[in-house]
Amino acid sequence: MQFLFLGDVVGDMGMQMVTQYLPQLKKDFKPQVTIINGENATNQGRGITQARFKGLMKAGADVVTLGNHAWNNQEIFTFIDQTTNLLRPLNYPGARVPGHGVCRLNVNGTPVAIINLQGRVFMEGTDDPFAAVDHLVTELHAAGVRVIFVDFHAETTSEKKAMALFLTGRVSAVVGTHTHVQTNDSQILDHQTAFLTDAGMTGPAAGVIGMESQPVIQKFLTARPHRFTVQTTGAGILSGCVLNVDAQTGRAKKIRTILIDAEHPYQNV
Repeated sequence: MQFLFLGDVVGDMGMQMVTQYLPQLKKDFKPQVTIINGENATNQGRGITQARFKGLMKAGADVVTLGNHAWNNQEIFTFIDQTTNLLRPLNYPGARVPGHGVCRLNVNGTPVAIINLQGRVFMEGTDDPFAAVDHLVTELHAAGVRVIFVDFHAETTSEKKAMALFLTGRVSAVVGTHTHVQTNDSQILDHQTAFLTDAGMTGPAAGVIGMESQPVIQKFLTARPHRFTVQTTGAGILSGCVLNVDAQTGRAKKIRTILIDAEHPYQNV
């Protein structure tokens, strides 16, 4: 079973990159499941709207995950409960948090689960992601689900690696998001679980992780708040990964990164 995952979509350019390249990526890699992190998909680069969610689904996503900007656009409260294909982090605190943290799919007769988690180091307060996913994975295994993909939206490399080791042998993949910079450490842990610290971002290649550079630089220079705006000029970038999973055992067999930008033009596989 093939999975295709695209890292954080940022602003209008991120949507354009998805629309431009996802159909060809799906044609070449033939994934059974396509997942996109869309937590920065609005033109302001924070949160998601119903139109942007539908745009990602129309472009070819099966599931859209979020992160710490899930609630930045108030419109989300009007539609997140009406779909199971838009995930907010599982470990948001409280029993009445809208939306879902896990999506269950049936892929050619194989049960598949997609989980969205958020880290706690240098992030807004959430419940313990380790405890939350431990409980859920136990439930999924009891229900016969072995193919499990985790989008871990977290700041630090240490927390992401710790989560991957914690879940090794219990899930098919742990792929990190949030930092917007693709890491060079794709691997299969103990011949069982695929891991990538961060999938990177899909959006403007210029600026600072999707934002115009000058306000960011001024914040560092002055230690004062500055309004960040999405970069709208220059070239785009698309980052993500493709992984192959044994549908019977849930074990990952292969993972490779995808990077498309001016220096890495896309070449068909």
